[in-house]
Amino acid sequence: MSHSKRRLASKPMGKMPQLLRGRDLVMVAVFLVVAGFLSLVVYQIGVYPLQLFFFSDVHHQEDMKQLGKILTEAATEDKTVIITTLNRAWSEPNSTFDLFLDSFHVGKGTEPLLRHLVVACLDKEAYSRCLEVHPRRCYFMETAGIDFAADKMFMTPDYLKMMWRRIEFLGTLLKLGYNFIFTDIDIMWFRDPFPHLSKDVDFQIACDRFNGDDNDIHNDVNGGFTYVQANPRTIEFYNYWYMSRLRFPDRHDQDVFNKIKGGWYMSKIGLKMRFLDTKYFGGFCQISRDLDNVCTMHANCCVGLENKIKDLRQVLVDWMNYLYAPKTADGKKMTWKEPENCKKQWWWKKKKKSIGVKI
Repeated sequence: MSHSKRRLASKPMGKMPQLLRGRDLVMVAVFLVVAGFLSLVVYQIGVYPLQLFFFSDVHHQEDMKQLGKILTEAATEDKTVIITTLNRAWSEPNSTFDLFLDSFHVGKGTEPLLRHLVVACLDKEAYSRCLEVHPRRCYFMETAGIDFAADKMFMTPDYLKMMWRRIEFLGTLLKLGYNFIFTDIDIMWFRDPFPHLSKDVDFQIACDRFNGDDNDIHNDVNGGFTYVQANPRTIEFYNYWYMSRLRFPDRHDQDVFNKIKGGWYMSKIGLKMRFLDTKYFGGFCQISRDLDNVCTMHANCCVGLENKIKDLRQVLVDWMNYLYAPKTADGKKMTWKEPENCKKQWWWKKKKKSIGVKI
């Protein structure tokens, strides 16, 4: 072989190590990007969604079988259930759970609704307590790797994980074909809310403050009370809502809802939304003063379990006085007392004053 031919033959061999090193660098870069993204996902959404990939098929099937049985027994004729979530801190005797159940017993026409109430328990202690006071309607919503038993303060990492676990679970109910009213457990039920809810609307949500227009997406919403019809639009919406947590890290479900409620995707799927009047679905943020119409009262605009418990006890006293005492006192129509314990929080006062509400 001539010298020139040997030189030509040797050129590719000389470039091969450089080419391999270049490909290796590309592969390493791709690996790092993917690993970084997965680490971010795990950090933001917690460990619990990974159970979807590693959960035993047999365990999952048995879990769904148990849930299906509970839902079948609890559902109305049109496959609607009332659903709430419960952890140990909120299930203690004489705590929020007992007040919640008491409100059904003293409300007007609400006691029969208890047969449709399903309690999704976030830990074993809450599940045990639920079985004591509300048997056959308790579901243990196990979440691998996370302890939801203690009181989770607003906007802490565990609080956010708990809120997103709730959205994921409610999406499961829709996929199983069940309509639902979701209610926070710090909501008192005093009248049957169904007459004020429309079956022609896909998604209805309560408000911290209602501006008078039940179609206006600028209402200040509160996800503690929702009425949702099971159909392809709401299933798609809950999937989108749940996945949107990745776009808005460190935000809870209500904040993310506010981000997406007026977006193009809502128009694409054709979701019909309605915002509920605080005249019927009130709370501490905007109290429903007309006790002749109120259906529910929510301990919103309030942080701290003890504060909520004390003020909700007073709400029950006010309701009982309304039922059995004269409807007026000193010429004034009877209404609720102010939530004194929640009012002591400086930010509560500041928020009220910022919107011109007398406190």
